[in-house]
Amino acid sequence: MSDGVVGVPHRVPPYVLVSGPEGLLAERAVDATVDELRVAHPDLEVVRLYAAAYQPGELVLHASPSLFGGAKCIVVHDVDEAGDDLQSDLLALLGADPEPDHHLVVLHKGGARGKKVLDTVRGAGARVVDAPAVKSDRDKTDFTANEFRRARRKATAEAVHALVEAVGKDLRELAAACQQLVDDTTGVIDERVVLVYHGGKVEATGFRVADAAMAGDAGEALRLLRHAIAVGVDPVPIVAVLAQQVRQLVKVGAAGRGRSADIAREVGLAPWQVDKARRVLGGWSADALAVCIQAVAAADFEVKGGGRDPVYAVERCVLTICGQHARNRG
Repeated sequence: MSDGVVGVPHRVPPYVLVSGPEGLLAERAVDATVDELRVAHPDLEVVRLYAAAYQPGELVLHASPSLFGGAKCIVVHDVDEAGDDLQSDLLALLGADPEPDHHLVVLHKGGARGKKVLDTVRGAGARVVDAPAVKSDRDKTDFTANEFRRARRKATAEAVHALVEAVGKDLRELAAACQQLVDDTTGVIDERVVLVYHGGKVEATGFRVADAAMAGDAGEALRLLRHAIAVGVDPVPIVAVLAQQVRQLVKVGAAGRGRSADIAREVGLAPWQVDKARRVLGGWSADALAVCIQAVAAADFEVKGGGRDPVYAVERCVLTICGQHARNRG
């Protein structure tokens, strides 16, 4: 997984390929390339072309030598959506000798369209920068921790986890939240600081509801659930988080003993998630978790249209989980 830092060698080659669906990482790759070029060419001209608005011959026109010379960087967006005209023009340009001080940056989010262009630009010795999707909690945790490292700020693991839980749905929002904390605070960024800025979001997320439910704290789980519903959180993602928490306990419990990092790789979680699951597992048996899986499945069916009252379905699920925890402890 990319950590958000675009590593660039000293000299930019004529061709650069940015490959992957994560828009924020792709934009950073382009910005880093342009910034590097401007070190040697302060008057660099940047031309941006987009597949959806491309006109035949447009690329050739911009790639032609200028009477006045000068460095130029042509950035072609969305080659994965390119029509035949753009693909043909790109292949023709890649088949010719590159103009001195001219650079071509190609962005491709993935998929089969434009594959010949991809193969050709790779074969031409392009610098390849990956912009992979950042979806899992582990990837988001790594990304967030790296954002603070890039800013040369120390952030505790608890702060990183709290921030991911609060604003981790969108990578841009997560990056902006990191920047806000860097700009507006001093010293070590801990969980208390995150709660000051994002406490409402943290408390309203399904993660807090699930944490309380898995700990068997029915009163707190219901309080957090009702607060989440009151501020507009949909029951569907809350049930999804409950399901995720139960599955994590099952996975970690089945993995047995071993280093957290090793188990994390085995079951597809972040090490901190393994540690968290291990702390919770002491209050659970396999039979109790099986009942929870059934309760979550029933709630999932009801909140997605199978029942009349989604909120009641989630409350019943939470109470079932808490009841299983209490029965198991007893």
